Amino acid sequence: MSNFWQRTITGIFFIGSILWSILEGPVLFQAVFLLVSLFSLHEFYRLIAKKDEVEPNRLLGMITGLFLYVVVSFDAILLEPLRWQQLIYPLFGSIFMAELYRKKKQPFHNIAFTLTGILYTVLPFGLLSEIASFRDAYNPGILLGYFVLIWTSDTFAYLVGRKIGKNRLFERISPKKSWEGSIGGALAATAMAWLLSRFYPDVELWIWMVMAAIIVTTGTLGDLTESLLKRSLNVKDSGNILPGHGGLLDRFDAILLSAPFVWAFLSLLS
Repeated sequence: MSNFWQRTITGIFFIGSILWSILEGPVLFQAVFLLVSLFSLHEFYRLIAKKDEVEPNRLLGMITGLFLYVVVSFDAILLEPLRWQQLIYPLFGSIFMAELYRKKKQPFHNIAFTLTGILYTVLPFGLLSEIASFRDAYNPGILLGYFVLIWTSDTFAYLVGRKIGKNRLFERISPKKSWEGSIGGALAATAMAWLLSRFYPDVELWIWMVMAAIIVTTGTLGDLTESLLKRSLNVKDSGNILPGHGGLLDRFDAILLSAPFVWAFLSLLS
């Protein structure tokens, strides 16, 4: 199978799975993104382990990440805090204490990367449930809009940049990204924000517009941040779980930084 068809089939399956999970309801959505967050965290730890003498505590990191996702996402959908959510603090503390017994050469590097992986991958996916609960227990419309804005920005930034891109946006990190592409992606996302306001009038036009601006800015920076991570580790893709597309971090890089900012904006409105 050619790389083009491999990428196309994977892309259709990838987008279809996300749309289906959102429309099906909060239970399936949370289950799907729980798996996505844990596999992304595992992918991050596997990448970091390529650095000399750095060994994140994968077991405690995965357990803490699982608990953090459940606390953040279920709190959003249920609209009430879980009784045992306070256990997250001892779990974070255990990552420090465990390093006393692991006898590794770079203990605080291990602690730092274990915690960074959780905050970088799991927390943003958990906050998607917070975004979905804007003005309701579960609002699939605004969550669909969030993903559509990301895909629109990414797609048109790529197409415009490939066609007329000349001025490099951040050549040190990503030689192919251009200012022309970024502007094209921003204009397309703005147009999509207007269109979304027609389909989902319960969310005002100005909110969609601000969301588009946040996503274009922080999504691009998220892409660059993930490129910086790979460049620092001298790898091309974060993984190979998605044939033709690389790893989960490659595909969700825009979400990892944009979700916290969009959540913060919507929280201020709530």
